[in-house]
Amino acid sequence: MRILHTSDWHLGRHFHGQGMLAHQAAYADHLIATIEAEQVDLVVVAGDVYDRALPPVDAVALADDTFARLAASRARVVVTSGNHDSARRLGFNARLVDAAGFHLRTVADRLDTPVLVDDDHGPVAVYGIPYLEPDLLRHAWGLPARSHQAAMTAAVDRIRADLGARARGTRSVVLAHAFVAGGQASDSERDISVGGVSLVSAATFDGFDYVALGHLHGRQAVTDRVRYSGSPLAYSFSEADHVKGSWLIDLDGRGDVRSEFVEAPVPRRLARLTGTLDALVSDARHAAAEDAWVQATLTDAVRPTQAMARLQERFPHTVALVFAPEGGSPTRSRVVLEGRSDHQIAVDFVAAVRGTPATDAESALIRDACDACVDDRDADTVVTAS
Repeated sequence: MRILHTSDWHLGRHFHGQGMLAHQAAYADHLIATIEAEQVDLVVVAGDVYDRALPPVDAVALADDTFARLAASRARVVVTSGNHDSARRLGFNARLVDAAGFHLRTVADRLDTPVLVDDDHGPVAVYGIPYLEPDLLRHAWGLPARSHQAAMTAAVDRIRADLGARARGTRSVVLAHAFVAGGQASDSERDISVGGVSLVSAATFDGFDYVALGHLHGRQAVTDRVRYSGSPLAYSFSEADHVKGSWLIDLDGRGDVRSEFVEAPVPRRLARLTGTLDALVSDARHAAAEDAWVQATLTDAVRPTQAMARLQERFPHTVALVFAPEGGSPTRSRVVLEGRSDHQIAVDFVAAVRGTPATDAESALIRDACDACVDDRDADTVVTAS
């Protein structure tokens, strides 16, 4: 059986304020093309279809179109919910769409009811574990601890009980959305540690033929049989060096697996540039970044004025700007508040942040701003000790 493992689409997500829907649609096209080109039998989507519980309507429209195309493809499809999804909303009409060979598994109490997919060697039981919130299951399941490990152990025990009652030789695929020990996180994942310990041991999944994980955004093999596909697009600059795509898994009749990574298209790559502003806007070596999402770290000793505007003249997709003066941060004196006017405090703040005093024009602009915030424009408010 040939399985395509993907996760963490995060439909509707923005990248530093920039819409990503067209790029996400390009990945959907790639996914459908890969199913046909690689003769995929089963597609597993391990959570975080959406970026938030109430996704925008255009993200829902893209999901609807993608799901319909997947249902019409040659592959059976199993989708679980992640910590970004609303399990109830994503799982709406799950029982109806089962008949189309498209299976939504978002309910914790049904995770031990597998989707059965047959090939020439017999049945494969596909179990979808949605994201499990320990606090919501602690009393219902009688968990011994308030942790993701306790919740996942209970879930896997239920699955093992069902699998053990099936015909000998039934192979198993498990989808789970969790932070499994040994995986490497990036900056774009939402912390799931609130309410309990976040880590789940990889040994929890021992004995299953393949475990398709979601949550971490970098592709990685925790073990040969336990893998993260990662997100199909980069969602933070910490992922600039990631190779994005999906795992193509061949599961043979004995339950052995062979893996291959299918790279996804990169509509716009990420570039992290460091140097002085003048060097970045003039150095020919940075030509390849002119069409990339750019994070620029400026090393100028004094913070340049209109830095973002100048960078965007050459790199129009600059979305993040960091100041790291060469030799360390400039010495900044403490801004004294008591007994000083709002205008004096604001002017000193500019000097402290930038490393150079405000110009006469800037000082006048700051005074106008301060005056606009008080009823009596002739008054220059003085901060007093509280």
